[in-house]
Amino acid sequence: MLKKILKIKKSKSKKKLVCLTAYSKSLSKILDKHCDIILLGDSVATAFYGMENTQQIDMKTMINHANSVKKSIKKSTFVFDMPHNTYRNVYDAKKNAKKIIKITKCDAIKIESNGKNFNIIKSLVSSGIQVMGHIGFTPQFKKNFKIQGQKTNDQNKLINEAKMIEKAGAFSIVLECIAKKTAEKITRSVKIPTIGIGSSNFCDGQILVTDDLLGLSGFYPKFVKKYANLENIIENAVRKFKKDVRNKNFPTNLNAY
Repeated sequence: MLKKILKIKKSKSKKKLVCLTAYSKSLSKILDKHCDIILLGDSVATAFYGMENTQQIDMKTMINHANSVKKSIKKSTFVFDMPHNTYRNVYDAKKNAKKIIKITKCDAIKIESNGKNFNIIKSLVSSGIQVMGHIGFTPQFKKNFKIQGQKTNDQNKLINEAKMIEKAGAFSIVLECIAKKTAEKITRSVKIPTIGIGSSNFCDGQILVTDDLLGLSGFYPKFVKKYANLENIIENAVRKFKKDVRNKNFPTNLNAY
């Protein structure tokens, strides 16, 4: 576990980190061949279950998905996204993080910053739990979406926030929807890798929700590049199956016992 984390930390300024989300064994099997980090994201709430926001997913459900994802991971660093209200204080954070790691065997957990929970990160790291930070647009704490760090005051707050997270012991930080100039300054201000989502190519790595880049989610903000349109591919396959069944072309003798 620690060897993987050290490898991620040492990658800063040497290679761009490739990071994606996964919610199932079949998908993580593919991602593990190409990704440095696989995140069991709380985005499973919206991308998989169709919930209104990521605040609605519970820890038990995410643990079930994590157990599936972990079965196919051999080389990638596996990070578990702590769901909303599971790290309200040091006690809850430790209890829940230890439970998650014990059950899922993940390498680290991710915590969204509210600008005040640095002591929680520090306490977890002191307990031997590896933590990935998350600043900028943090969906667990901010309801209304807007680009972060556009004004000088906001920029300075984010830079300080990143430094505090690094000081607390996190091994990396997700920068979500942060203005390009601010993301660049943050990346230069900390010694741990920054992983961007909608935060420019100045970050040390990039992460996306896999369902978005595959064209499955129906959610395509500016920061998402759609690399495939699986929705059309799946629909065409189902249409062919329907036609074969209706016309009695499936199953044939080749498909029968």
